[in-house]
Amino acid sequence: MKELNDIILPDGLGFTDEHVWLHLEGEEALIGISDFAQDQLGEIAFIDLPSEGAHFGAGDEFGTVESLKSVNPLYMPVAGTVLTANEELEATPTLVNISPYEKGWMLRIKLDCAADAATLSDSAAYKALLQKG
Repeated sequence: MKELNDIILPDGLGFTDEHVWLHLEGEEALIGISDFAQDQLGEIAFIDLPSEGAHFGAGDEFGTVESLKSVNPLYMPVAGTVLTANEELEATPTLVNISPYEKGWMLRIKLDCAADAATLSDSAAYKALLQKG
């Protein structure tokens, strides 16, 4: 596993305590799991994601990620409607391990309220959370 200082935490993303990130793009956002989360899970074997049009509230479970170690729920960082799921993850779920912020994104959503993204932790606050253990 990586040392905390080796975890990649790009600026400009919002993070949840459940290790989900959000990249806001106007009224839409990309969502995935953090480098820390994928590192803790180990090699990802399967990801179950919702269909286009599904709506979730903030904190709702929207899918699962299965690694060789465990199956873990994924929680929506903000309320929104799924526009698309990353279809490449069906064939190659390890994209989340290789590139959690670029190729390994999970969902593109339309936010119910774009201002909700401001409630998420920035990379510095998320790193502080990780340091607390």
